[in-house]
Amino acid sequence: MTAGRSGEETGSRSGPEADGGSAHGFGNAYGSGNDGENSSGENGHGENGSGDGPAIAGSPAPGARRPGGRTARVREQVLGAVGPLLVEHGFDGLTVDAGAARSGVHRATVDRRWRDGGGLLADVLDAAGDDGWRPADTGSLEGDLRALNEEVQEALTEEPSVALALIAASFRSEEAARALRRFWEERYARCEAVVGRAVERGELSPPVDARRLVVSATAPLYHQRGLLHSEPDPGLPAEAARTAALAARAGAFS
Repeated sequence: MTAGRSGEETGSRSGPEADGGSAHGFGNAYGSGNDGENSSGENGHGENGSGDGPAIAGSPAPGARRPGGRTARVREQVLGAVGPLLVEHGFDGLTVDAGAARSGVHRATVDRRWRDGGGLLADVLDAAGDDGWRPADTGSLEGDLRALNEEVQEALTEEPSVALALIAASFRSEEAARALRRFWEERYARCEAVVGRAVERGELSPPVDARRLVVSATAPLYHQRGLLHSEPDPGLPAEAARTAALAARAGAFS
């Protein structure tokens, strides 16, 4: 549910930005663009990062020396290199040496802070969880679920899909797997607003398990792309949202 630029442009413009949400998207662990700032001394070669991959949007991890300035820029450069390395070379190619070379940050800095590929992946996911994403408020339960599904579909169908690469790589690192679970738990918690709004509108009667509802709505897209590797079905986001909304109104998630 994790990368790329999902949620920036859903076909109906009903994504989270329609009501002040983030461009990250529900299933997107990667932001859009690199600020291009130099690491100001942490970079062993005095060069900027490669700039050929999306940068992570988010605050520094707890325990970072400073929330801004050079430390934050170095973190952004290094994490911005993770996605391109992952889709080009897989988890085995995501090493401290590769991260340093791709970002232009000194190897000793990367090794000291992230240690290995699992540490890099975990920090990417933790940074993604610090974004301002919120589920779209389209005015209906089905519309909100469709907006979620459109974000997921975009993240899973872009080429290359960093979202799928992150999910696959999490099976190779327990540290990354724990970070991925944290990312999803936070996303599910934010989606409680979808159920709350539906209850306020009289579409649903409490109690409703928001997590089960969202999993039901989004699961067909992950099955199609993540398991079957099928060509994307343009109608699936709306169809899956409609089915989940009908089930919710019938009390399936109470």
